[in-house]
Amino acid sequence: MKIQALGGCCKRSQANYEAVVAAVKELNLKIEVEHITNFEEILNLGVMMTPGLVIDGKVVASGRALDVKQAKELIQKAITK
Repeated sequence: MKIQALGGCCKRSQANYEAVVAAVKELNLKIEVEHITNFEEILNLGVMMTPGLVIDGKVVASGRALDVKQAKELIQKAITK
């Protein structure tokens, strides 16, 4: 499983990244969350608004910062597919 938190260095994007990292930790997953801050790379993923979250190449959230609970729900949903 590959998890990417998207967004530059704004507070919302940083909070989103930290929530995703906390969610991965709470789920006891041994996965490193990649923080993508390069806007060209973000656009190549098909995301026009940050913050965002990509799991295994699929955009599951964009344009909003997730809290830990929301991030956990999206990650668990991706695991069960």
